[in-house]
Amino acid sequence: MAGERILIVEDEPRIAEVLERYLRADGFRVERAGDGHRALELWRAANPDLILLDLMLPGLDGLEVARQVRRTSSVPIVMVTAKVEEVDRLVGLELGADDYVLKPFSPREVVARVKAVLRRAGGHVRAPVHHTVGALAIDLDAFEARCGGTRLDLSPAQLRLLATLAAEPGRAFRRAELLEGGTDGFADERTVDAHVKNLRRRLGDCADLLETVRGVGYRLRP
Repeated sequence: MAGERILIVEDEPRIAEVLERYLRADGFRVERAGDGHRALELWRAANPDLILLDLMLPGLDGLEVARQVRRTSSVPIVMVTAKVEEVDRLVGLELGADDYVLKPFSPREVVARVKAVLRRAGGHVRAPVHHTVGALAIDLDAFEARCGGTRLDLSPAQLRLLATLAAEPGRAFRRAELLEGGTDGFADERTVDAHVKNLRRRLGDCADLLETVRGVGYRLRP
């Protein structure tokens, strides 16, 4: 992962400086923006591998930045927020964010989240994989999913989650497996629940394939 470019979007200079220092110490290249408009300029110019995006920004807020980025790009987004209400997390993830970090946070935790999201993105998007479960068809070459031939409007994180479940229909995946492959101690399993809740709404006629396994996690019904 060394050398991958991270765009930090944070209007508090002290926080941005600490995050930049920790990320650079781990070998990442870093760009910084202090507001939403500058964030979009740097995203277009620098082509980052991941965006670390604060929600509370002056002018153009983080949610609107995420909306505009997601119109044309699947770059991983980790949102940073002081808002703890579930609706804020769900809105952010529905817009296509891959993960979120709550303030106050440990800089080391943020670096770990960044690495985990980059691993998931690199480990799934590049592999040519096709899955079919009932009327549900997933094509990671084209990076799309269809239900009965109808293309589903999924975020990158939702598509990767669905592909993981579809790789082994009938198997109950623990939340930790779905979020981090079960290897990262910083996994926040509530992120998986939020993604699944949003994913169910997007699956249309295939929604009944996605089942909750009480006390365990989730599976796709074979």
